[in-house]
Amino acid sequence: MNFLEEKILADGSIKQGNILKVDNFLNHQIDIDIMRQIAYEFKRRFKGEEVTKILTIEASGIAIAVLLADLYDVPVVFAKKGETANCTDDKYMSQAYSFTHKKMNSVFVSKPYMLADDKVLIVDDFLADGQAMSALIDIVHQAGATVVGCGVAIEKGVQEGGKKLRSQGYHVESIAIVEEMDYEKGTVSFRK
Repeated sequence: MNFLEEKILADGSIKQGNILKVDNFLNHQIDIDIMRQIAYEFKRRFKGEEVTKILTIEASGIAIAVLLADLYDVPVVFAKKGETANCTDDKYMSQAYSFTHKKMNSVFVSKPYMLADDKVLIVDDFLADGQAMSALIDIVHQAGATVVGCGVAIEKGVQEGGKKLRSQGYHVESIAIVEEMDYEKGTVSFRK
């Protein structure tokens, strides 16, 4: 059992509908020690890959991305989910259905921040059906850049996102893959 699986068992909880709640350390309140360990683990798992940018989607992936970018000494770019008054029309856009929020989001990255010669490591907190990760991959491809890997803190192994991305040839690394959850018993099991 690794550090993240141990943390999930110690501090995570399962809500009705088999929702894994880890907002007390991962995606609402942030345990910086866990984030640091996640960043180091991704750096280890993607050893040998040349990385020029870390890409994530707002908001929960940003903490992981920043600590990982510090290890690589490269910029972080995060895809925005909503347009603001200072947005330009010069952007790469894609669509991602949010499993958590149950809605479709238009996500974008301004063109100056994703270049054709970039080698991009994509990271996020969760991987369920793969919508957010697929949208980020689409944005990288629109820019003509290269996806060197996809790092996920927690993958929901019973959903198809990880399987789909791996079958498309992407190097996907998930620190914890939840194989099964039982709300009634309050148990979580992980893929070996």
